[in-house]
Amino acid sequence: MRVLGIETSCDETGVAIYDETAGLLANQLYSQVELHADYGGVVPELASRDHVRKLLPLIDAALQEAQLTHNDIDAVAYTAGPGLVGALMVGATVGRSLAFAWNVPAVAVHHMEGHLLAPMLEETPPSFPFVALLVSGGHTQLISVTAIGEYQLLGESIDDAAGEAFDKTAKLLGLDYPGGPRLAKMAATGTVGRFTFPRPMTDRPGLDFSFSGLKTFAANTIRANPSDAQTHADIARAFEDAVVDTLLIKCKRALQQTGFKNLVIAGGVSANQNLREKLSTMMTGRGGEVFYARPAFCTDNGAMIAYAGMVRLKAGCTADTRITVRPRWPLSELTPI
Repeated sequence: MRVLGIETSCDETGVAIYDETAGLLANQLYSQVELHADYGGVVPELASRDHVRKLLPLIDAALQEAQLTHNDIDAVAYTAGPGLVGALMVGATVGRSLAFAWNVPAVAVHHMEGHLLAPMLEETPPSFPFVALLVSGGHTQLISVTAIGEYQLLGESIDDAAGEAFDKTAKLLGLDYPGGPRLAKMAATGTVGRFTFPRPMTDRPGLDFSFSGLKTFAANTIRANPSDAQTHADIARAFEDAVVDTLLIKCKRALQQTGFKNLVIAGGVSANQNLREKLSTMMTGRGGEVFYARPAFCTDNGAMIAYAGMVRLKAGCTADTRITVRPRWPLSELTPI
């Protein structure tokens, strides 16, 4: 059984083909980074238009990469939410139309479930149950996962997500979009301990996050200090350490609360090396293990949608002929399988 997956929730156009037996057969991705860089962030209308231009050529490229035709595809999966409504509509319209034309089932996939399951694409996938840290530009959530579809929200950001705070702080430091990876690169040359940033909401019980105040603290620190390259690198390091430590503390609390031994991190920020190293050290000390996807599958991609679509298809979760997207869609509303 082969599933073609389509991802168009924001500013990446992703198409992949996943085979139930052979694994990933094709993975095509087009990033809109250059398109949005001049604006310092994603412009929804431009994102939607670019998905329209790139999606069909990427589908053709994925079929060619896998050396298949549409007759070899058994289902089409597409991201139905959450995300930008116009961008979602592009993928949903094309995905549902192809499924109708090819006479195969269509599967509406939850974007964050795709991220959560992305580590399953690796050679050593996690086993249930586990705590999942979903950390990206739009989401920061801790979730108890006992099976696919059995998700309990433990905590989430009450304002800016971690990735959003990274991007906004990077902009304050004069870095181009997307700022998160550039800030992490700058932080690698920073001096540890020159600046000390707060670890928000770690001085009280609970598993919720708040990064808006940390961004404001960074803005005040930038204004109060010289604007030379080393000072900016030191501020970047202090900011990154604060975010990573906050995530680390909350993950440890979630593991203690659930009693689970395994931790999964997914989403764009999960590619951060500082975060990976500190979480690995923590999990080794606890006698547990941390799992994450390869960097290419941390950001939005079609492979995670194709895999999630395969899992949902096998459970009989198919979409009807209506084209429906959900810009806001809680993970807790998904059907357990």
